Amino acid sequence: MSAAKPGTVYLVGAGPGDEGLLTLRAAELLASADVILHDQLIPVHALARARADAELIDVGKIGGGKQVPQELTEELIVEHALAGRSVVRLKGGDPFVFGRGGEEAITCIERGINVEVVPGVTSGIAAPAYAGIPVTQRSVAAAVAFVTGHENPNKPESQIDWSALASFPGTLVFYMGVKRLGQIAEKLITAGRPADQPVAVIERGTFASQREAVGTLETIAAIAEQQEIKAPAITVIGDVAALGNQMPWRQAARPLAGISVAVTRARAQASSLATELSALGAEVVEAPAIRIEPLSPSVPDLEQFDLLCITSPNGADQLFEAINDARDLAGMTIAAIGPGTARALLAHGIKADIVPERSIAEALVEALVDVPVERALIARAEEARDVLADALRERGAEVEILALYRTVAEPLDGESKAAALGADYATFTSASSARFFNDAAGTLEGPRLVSIGPVTSAQIRELGYEPAIEAEEHTPDGLVAALIADAAKR
Repeated sequence: MSAAKPGTVYLVGAGPGDEGLLTLRAAELLASADVILHDQLIPVHALARARADAELIDVGKIGGGKQVPQELTEELIVEHALAGRSVVRLKGGDPFVFGRGGEEAITCIERGINVEVVPGVTSGIAAPAYAGIPVTQRSVAAAVAFVTGHENPNKPESQIDWSALASFPGTLVFYMGVKRLGQIAEKLITAGRPADQPVAVIERGTFASQREAVGTLETIAAIAEQQEIKAPAITVIGDVAALGNQMPWRQAARPLAGISVAVTRARAQASSLATELSALGAEVVEAPAIRIEPLSPSVPDLEQFDLLCITSPNGADQLFEAINDARDLAGMTIAAIGPGTARALLAHGIKADIVPERSIAEALVEALVDVPVERALIARAEEARDVLADALRERGAEVEILALYRTVAEPLDGESKAAALGADYATFTSASSARFFNDAAGTLEGPRLVSIGPVTSAQIRELGYEPAIEAEEHTPDGLVAALIADAAKR
């Protein structure tokens, strides 16, 4: 039997942390790879793009923590590629900027393995930018030098020319140097760099938890220690470091900057909410404790009904999985519970006739008071409340339930539970998401609880907790608006 044809190795830069800075090519490869060997500092959202059956291998290194030998990492890359698997070697930032991507590429090529390099946004540019610091600025800095703060410990002598750096006419950007900050500053001052030159140290650049310490070359080590700045961090030395206070764009454009938010809705739905929260600056913790399970029911003859009620966006989506043609809905009055469900219908080309402002069954009952109904079909979740069906039957209507899906519990690993309970906020977009998360985590204690509406709030109270926030508009957009308003008060 002939040996398998080697798979391709993709050296992929994941960017510095912000989900929006992941490249399209990186996202494409993550979704198709058989194996992903990743750094420890890779954002969760990047790994979430992997196939369900992909093998994820943590080969990460973080300052002061565990060290995976580079030789072992390269052996694993080669082993999986020679087995014919598609391999993504996922690195924070850019693979060719202090990422040892060059070493890994050469090793693969020497073994006859094809390599593709996918550049990423490097933290040496992105982290300062998120702190309002341009690494170059006309009349301030016409050049920038990127320097490692963590040289190869096996080299007999340093390759860094401190005299050259001290006289460099521009910005110095140090990677991985937070533990050696005092030594770096001392060497630069000794070599002639002005002691009063501005310095900024940016911890976890582009993440929601980004922090900055600002001082001078003489004072920065003490200031960073006082503020307990830790790795990963980027250090910017030069006059541009003083510009951050003039350009606090991140705070204005990202009202949730510095805030962590747990998203507990089903994984298939979580991405849109998570993306919106990330765009607003939040650090999103995905903890899907619920899963949507389609039921593929037999759809009755729709011509016999004069009213169709859809009770959720999921119901709208599943309905159009079940019917063959939107024209089958012709002739019926179509009612949607709330704006979110109406938008989901509109995405399928159907405009609802009746849409109450509040996304609860009681509001739809009120909206239907003057609508003549003989036979109604309610498209909903299997476990949905019977409020609407009971009200229509009391009016003398014949009611048939079309259960399109059910919500089931999704197990959470210990890391996801801890991260969600340690977040500033936890969001719940349905009663079942609150119930299942409480079952999985054992508690709702810790974060401020954000409810999408009164039914979800009632479930949270039944579990023994009080929602901190309830959205006025019972949609994901309304939930986000309520969260922003609450965060502004804190």
